[in-house]
Amino acid sequence: MTKPLRLPPRIKVLEALGAIADERIKVFDNEAEVVSSSGERVYRVIVRDDGRVYSNDNGTYYRGYVGYPIISLLMIKGKLPYDERIARALSGIPWKELNETYKRYAIVEEIVLRRAEEKGISRQSIMYFVGTVLKKLSAMRLVYDESLAKQTTLPL
Repeated sequence: MTKPLRLPPRIKVLEALGAIADERIKVFDNEAEVVSSSGERVYRVIVRDDGRVYSNDNGTYYRGYVGYPIISLLMIKGKLPYDERIARALSGIPWKELNETYKRYAIVEEIVLRRAEEKGISRQSIMYFVGTVLKKLSAMRLVYDESLAKQTTLPL
């Protein structure tokens, strides 16, 4: 099954930066394992140069948008912008806990932005960065391709 992926909610760009800062990504060429913020799940991510991608995270698999594990791998590979200062400000955030507690990305985003501001990163610079990433992501026109899961070298 293949299907075009939609752009993610803005907060997924922030979550991707946090995953990188927390060193929860193990990269194997065009594939990666991304550990969830709670440490309970490990997502398999595959990115091909032709725009086909696979990830078993909920956003990608069930909701049809580019999930944060894919964004993280694309940042590490230099296909999407990455900002070390913003990433450091987003390290250590319990994303799953916040998402389950508040059940609304807007509320979680506000909490996360406030935390970054406390660490000296302006909300404006973060939102500009997120907009830049989403614009580049939109131009990539990524397609979810479930058959990639069968071609992976990662453990199942």
